Amino acid sequence: MRIAVLRGPRSFEIEDAPVPEPAADEVLVRVVGSGVCASELETWLDGPPPGEERRPGHEVSGVVTALGADVTSLAVGDRVGVWVTERGFAEYVAVRAAYCFPVGDGPLDVALAEPVACSVNAVEAADVRLGDDVVVIGAGFMGNLVQQLAALRGPRHVIVADARRDALERAEALGATRVVDVTRESLPDVVRSLTDDRGADITFECTGTQAALTACGDTTRMSGRIAVVGYHQGADRTIPLSYWNWMAFDLVNAHFRDVDVIMRGMAVGMRLHAAGLLPLDRLVTHRFALDDIDDAFAALRDKPEGFVKAVITFLEVE
Repeated sequence: MRIAVLRGPRSFEIEDAPVPEPAADEVLVRVVGSGVCASELETWLDGPPPGEERRPGHEVSGVVTALGADVTSLAVGDRVGVWVTERGFAEYVAVRAAYCFPVGDGPLDVALAEPVACSVNAVEAADVRLGDDVVVIGAGFMGNLVQQLAALRGPRHVIVADARRDALERAEALGATRVVDVTRESLPDVVRSLTDDRGADITFECTGTQAALTACGDTTRMSGRIAVVGYHQGADRTIPLSYWNWMAFDLVNAHFRDVDVIMRGMAVGMRLHAAGLLPLDRLVTHRFALDDIDDAFAALRDKPEGFVKAVITFLEVE
């Protein structure tokens, strides 16, 4: 099989490797789609430490092609989203059967169970309630997922902020009650005008930037909740902690390392996706062959007009 290996800055190599043999509790999955995640961007930009190499890729969907001796929960031919922590930019992955979830009948290359799980868990941890006023800062892939999932919980307002026109148009098409171009309008002013001058009950930070993190404190009501969904890489971030203390914000770190939590998020997310309640088709906008994986990461870095999510795709055989 072929697999992408990162040995230097912004430069993958495609190598041949043996097809993995599934252990007794594993299945072999032929990969159809593998998402390019912002959490891997910094590693691609800088490269691994000298003398080391990386085989990234963790947002995998595909078809079960072989079963380990003890597996009874899946069958050959099942279409699944899976959880792996590496080696996902490859033609095959071996993965525990317990980490595979049915994805329904739609296109497989959009059934990215791992990032959907992150968004499900973020919205559940933030505990959006009926009638809440919700702000989502950042209308990229994760922001779009959070927006849709929060809307399923019955809020009064879902206000989405971004600086990109195409991103705001997409958020509006996905059902945002108000979009805010932060280059033209004051987000805190808009939020106050829509919330009887109270501020949002919950603000989701979905960009991983200092500016968005700072804005959370200006949009959230006293004793409201701030959920950090964005992946913060690079330089340290700062917040006005004395003010945040005084405002009694409830801070939610919407990143999860407990495997059981991740698995539940994947199960819930794929259930919603398969039922048509969380459509992902319009969010996967850029598809690349494995040989063009560096171009996929460059698209994530540059975010060309209309960009939401890049996926490495492999031939799907029915």
